[in-house]
Amino acid sequence: MTPGVLPAFKKSGVEILVESGAGMAAGFPDSEYVEKGARIATRGEVFGAAEILLEVRAPADMDQLRPGQTVIGFSEPLTELETARRLAERQVSLFSMELMPRITRAQSMDALSSMATVAGYKAALIAADTLPRMFPMLMTAAGTVSPARVLVIGAGVAGLQAIATARRLGAVVSGYDIRTAVKEQIESLGARFVILDVAADAAEDKGGYAKAMSEDFYRRQREAMGAVLAEQNVVITTAAVPGKKAPVLITGEMAGRMAPGSVIVDIAAERGGNCELTRPGEQYVAHGVTIIGFYNVASSVPYHASQMYARNLTAFLQLLVKGGQLNINTQDDIIRETLLTRGGEIVNPRVREFLQLPALVAKT
Repeated sequence: MTPGVLPAFKKSGVEILVESGAGMAAGFPDSEYVEKGARIATRGEVFGAAEILLEVRAPADMDQLRPGQTVIGFSEPLTELETARRLAERQVSLFSMELMPRITRAQSMDALSSMATVAGYKAALIAADTLPRMFPMLMTAAGTVSPARVLVIGAGVAGLQAIATARRLGAVVSGYDIRTAVKEQIESLGARFVILDVAADAAEDKGGYAKAMSEDFYRRQREAMGAVLAEQNVVITTAAVPGKKAPVLITGEMAGRMAPGSVIVDIAAERGGNCELTRPGEQYVAHGVTIIGFYNVASSVPYHASQMYARNLTAFLQLLVKGGQLNINTQDDIIRETLLTRGGEIVNPRVREFLQLPALVAKT
């Protein structure tokens, strides 16, 4: 929560407790929370008194949770099976923000898109700061400076923001995605859509998230992409599939064909990386190319990342809390699809299917 969203709760009968110092690193001192009506408390007091706990990476301090509490935050629902099981055993209701459905009514709650927006923006800035040449074309008394060439792979929210930011910085930008339907979006930002002779069907699942393709598809994609990469000064990769290792789109051999001093920023590093050479959490040089695989890029812009996340949480809470009381109405598709654990069980159908758990029998 950030101070700016707290007035939305004044008439709802909800009291907001904020851990002392929780917002300080992002630029939100305790005094601003108090001015907006929140009560500052110790971490132990927050866990002990709150009925609903709002977190970024949930669940923190699992041993402090008690039966009946509700936790809302990012929770890696498709990879952290043991965490979900432990929360279910503690009779905690967990809502996972990664599971927010990609539907119009849930757009204001889509925290994944919010964080992807920040990450795409910052990835372009990281690349510009690292590249030993300037992004824009400049005409000077010393001659003309040619613009940098940037390729963004993946035209989801992060990719489109990276394209837009690199264009604003003056680079010549290209974008590639296996979904040809995004060609218009890429070109609307002033970038060139890269066409590879690699057919792909059904690149999205029914929830609007990227699907994993076959290894044969990725092999053919890499072969076609090699020549394109050799022409670039910067490559920003954003391809991730929920719950799975990120597909390798750039091999070491492909990276080695780029000019010395080139930069690869791999936003998918937390999932293993789209570049074969990526070392998650690190920046280093291989074949004369700087490979950047920082974790959680959005956290490097904490003020606005927090602001956007707080607005997502506020919109979600306004759906969950009615008349000052928590109302987990599983007839609502947003609530049903984000609910991960409840009543001692992992209840989310999508996660149960992913984890190959049997379907739950409806209680009569």
